[in-house]
This record gives sequence, C-alpha cells and structure tokens, in this order.
Amino acid sequence: MTTGIVFGLTHKSIDHFQTDYNLKVTEKLALSLTYDISSGLLAIFISYYGGRGNKPRWIAVSSILIGVGSFLCSCPYTSGGDYQLRMEIEDICQEPKVISTCRDKLPVFPSKYTYFFTFGQTVQGIAGLPLYILGEIFVDDSVDRHSLGTYLGFAEASTIIGYALGVTLGASQDLDTVNSTFTKHPRFREYSVRWIRTWWIYFLLTAFIAWSTLIPLSCFPYYLPGTAKKKAEKRKQPDWPHNDDEHQEFGTSIKDLFASVLILIKNPVLVCTAVSRAVEYLLIIGIGEFLPIYIEHQYELSHAMATILSGLLFFPGCAIGLILGGVIISKLEMSPKAIMRFIIITSAITLILLAFIIFVRCEAVQFAGITENYERTGQLGNLTAPCNSHCKCSSSFYSSICGRDNIEYFSPCFAGCTSSKIFAAQKLYYNCSCITKGLSTEDDEGYFPDAEHGKCDAKCYKLPLFISFIFSTILFAGLSGVPHVVTIIRSVSENHRSLALGVAFGILRLFGTIPGPFLIRMIEESSCTFHDTGTCGFAGSCRIYNKLKMASLLVEICFLFKGLSICFIAIAFYTYSHSVQENIDMLPIGGQE
Repeated sequence: MTTGIVFGLTHKSIDHFQTDYNLKVTEKLALSLTYDISSGLLAIFISYYGGRGNKPRWIAVSSILIGVGSFLCSCPYTSGGDYQLRMEIEDICQEPKVISTCRDKLPVFPSKYTYFFTFGQTVQGIAGLPLYILGEIFVDDSVDRHSLGTYLGFAEASTIIGYALGVTLGASQDLDTVNSTFTKHPRFREYSVRWIRTWWIYFLLTAFIAWSTLIPLSCFPYYLPGTAKKKAEKRKQPDWPHNDDEHQEFGTSIKDLFASVLILIKNPVLVCTAVSRAVEYLLIIGIGEFLPIYIEHQYELSHAMATILSGLLFFPGCAIGLILGGVIISKLEMSPKAIMRFIIITSAITLILLAFIIFVRCEAVQFAGITENYERTGQLGNLTAPCNSHCKCSSSFYSSICGRDNIEYFSPCFAGCTSSKIFAAQKLYYNCSCITKGLSTEDDEGYFPDAEHGKCDAKCYKLPLFISFIFSTILFAGLSGVPHVVTIIRSVSENHRSLALGVAFGILRLFGTIPGPFLIRMIEESSCTFHDTGTCGFAGSCRIYNKLKMASLLVEICFLFKGLSICFIAIAFYTYSHSVQENIDMLPIGGQE
C-alpha cells in the first residue's frame, strides 16, 4: 500500500509543480517518466537475480528503498519551496481589473527539485520491483496451487487503495481553494498557505510506515513451513507442456540471463498475455485520466465535484474488480485454459457495457462566443463582442457564470457584469450588458440579478445511469487483472516464474504505462473547442469541449484498447490449446490420463 500512497503523492506534486512553475517539457518528462523507465529497465535483472536469492530479504530491502524514495521526494519542500499565491483578477467589468499582477518573471523551477524528484522516483521504481515480482513468486511458493488468485487480488487492490489515499492527501496542497475561498480573509489565507507548505509531512509518514515493516520482513525464513510439500504437489500437475530448454539450469552470468530471456520470448502464451495486460493498463489509464474531465463537461459539474465523483467510481471499481477476479479463479480452481477463457468473457462484457455509454450523454449548454454569438452581435469562436468590448476582459481568467437567459459565459467580465454580491451562499452578478433576455428573481434587497456563479443546469438527468454503466465497466475491466498475472506465472516452468514476471513487467512499461498518458492527452485535446490564453503569457488549459466528440472518443479508445487486449489473449488461448493437444497426441496409446 505504501508504494501506492507515494505514487499518488508524487503524481499530485507533479501536477502542482506544472501549475505553479509552468514546467518545461523536459522537466515534466523527467519527473513523470522516471518511475516507469527505471522500473522497466531493471525489471529483468532484479527478477532474474532476485528469483535466485532470498526473496524476503529482497522485499525487506524494498521497504528501505520505499522510505528513502519518500524522503527524497519530500526534500524539495523541506529545503524551502516558494509557494506563492498566484495572480488574482477581479472578475467583473471594471478597470483596473488586475488586483495583483504577475511578477516580471515567474519563479524558475529550481533544479534541485528536478534532481530530488528524479532520484526519488528512480528509487521508487526500483523499490517496487521486488514487491510486484518477487513478492508474488514468494506467495505462489507458500500457498496452494489454486489459492494464488485470492492473495494476489487483495495485494493488487491494496496498491489501488494506497494510490487513492495518496491522491487524496496530495490534493491538500491545492492553492486554488485557498485563493478562491479565503480572498476576503488575508490572515486566515496566510495561515492556510503555511499549512499547505507543510503537506510534505505525508511523504515522511509514508517513509516511517515503510521502514516499520523492515524488522518483520527480515524475520521471514527463506521458505515458509510447508512450502516444499506444496511445490511437490504442484509439480505433479503441471499447467503447461514446457519444452526442454525451459528446464535447463542457468547460472548467474549475463550470458545466462540473456539466454533465459530468449527462451521466454519464444513462449507465445507468455508474450501475448503480457501484451494483453499492457493494453489493459492503457484502458485503465485512459479511463482514469479522461473520466474527471468527461464528467465535468458532459454533465456540467464543478471541477472539484467531478474529481471526487470520478475517484469514488474509479478506485473502488478497480479494487473490487481485482479482488473478485482473483477470488473467482481461486474458488473455481480454474486451469490456465479456463482462466484465459474467463478473461475473454469478462472483456467481452466490458465492451458491451462500453457500447451503451455513447447513448448516455447530455446536450450541450449554449456558451456565449462559442456556440451562441451574443444575440447576433458577435462572432462564433470569439468571446469578445460589442456588449463587452469596453471591459477589456482577459480569457486567462476562467470563472463561468450562468445568465438568466440560460446561456453560459466564460466569466462575469465577458457577460459585461459591473457589480456582484453574495446572497444565500451564492454569488450573484448585476447590470450585465450582454444579458438582456430571460426572467430574474428579486433578491432580498429588491434588485434583480442577471447571472449567478457556476455552470448552467444541463437539464440532463442521465448522470445516475452513466454512473451505473461506467462503474460496471471499470469493475469488469478489473476482473481480468489478476487472471493475467496468474496466466503469466503458469505459462512457464517453475524456475522461470520470476523472470517471466520481469519480462511481462518490462512489456507493461514499454507498451502501457509509458506511452499511455501521452496517447490519452492527445486524444483529450482533439475534442477541445476552446483554450484559454493562460496566465503571464504561458499556454492555457482547455475550458470547453465538444460533448458528442468526447463521448465518441471515450468509447472509441476504450473499444480499441479492450479489443486489442482480447485479440492478444485469444492468440494465447489458441496457442495454449494447440500445444496441449499436441502434447496429448504425442502420448502412446493408453498413456493418456
């Protein structure tokens, strides 16, 4: 779980570094990809040599490295990170609008941050390998043949829960809430910012938890009692007709390592299952990255509410799916062939559920300057019109409001509003020159507001239906996680299990977690309708999306990734069935059991 917590904390840290310092492309790549690259490069080496050594000792060293990596990730904050309050702009139509301008030059992202985080991520990437590879083999050695799925299901789910906890803790460093909520209370805002500056203590707490497991792990024997008996029983019922090369004894030289890897690469069941698993991760990454944005813009929710709802759907759905997948294959005592059939069936159900999502969407709300041209006084694609040209508004400040004409505006300034006040915990705007139609309700002082803060009601009641479909989709997608791992372990000989997981881990990084975020970001940007101009001259974020295109892309990318996963596991299934049949045909008459 601690690896998941640290990964969640570092993920949020990189997001806020990007927001606060406008990272260069090289800096962001160095921070975000170091974990995957380091683990992908060393997976084969650690799995090969660690599989031949004392696995509990390797796992104990892993706990030390997790703590060291957490400590390194906290160093930039303890050494004096400058978290300034960002630019604030008055959101109504008046001059001057800028309350506190940008500095002449935004603070440069300190090089020490890059060094500490890159090194910390590298250590974390290495630390996870003994846990994810050697730990699973140690469990396989210590439990009955058909119990492995249950144990792996709970182990994988704990990582997902840890990541969710890390993201939640990391969200406490978000300064946007401070800026928007406590603007009228400078002293309270100052105290809040001081507290946010100390959020790095969660890194140290995680390091302490990881280090506290060192002594118990060090006390584990080389093998648990009864391991020899369980391994002997497993040898009587081999899962896969292995060739003679896989039973060769290899030494510890690099030549032996590459010879072993070459043997495994020639195993089509292993390779196809590993690629299928990597594509599955593309699907999970796609849903995890795209879901908050999709819910926010498709159902007109606030960013905070969409993020919370996505987390409540994604993380529990994944965790329950992983546990159920492991428990089902264990309780039914499935053979490798049955496990692959289980993966294909659950994946097909996932595709069916995905097909319904395209129909569970809302119609777009009219947006001034984008889909509606300010009552024919402006041009589509241009937020500025004659009714707000005197306001000299900035598109770098996004604060949507809903007018009494049921049209959404980029900000009160672009609606031409000249005054505002808080009424019943809701910010209202008055004298908006661009809003001339629609009914208004009288406030407590006898005035009639023209708009209120927030998005317009989409008058769409399909969100509960979407939640049920997407949660079911995530759950069924998670069902195949543990069966993939069990199939990889069972597709090779006993001596090659740890190395097989190492090879699969490298394939997972190469085809899944490294290119995944970039592919999803490219797809996400293709459905964008309008970008803001950003602050202080830097590139802005996408603020308005094409809802129909978003729904189509979400379904298309999930269909593509899941379809590829099914194809590869189907190839593995066919190869396995064909090899088993050949093995039976080679037996002498009367020798079949």
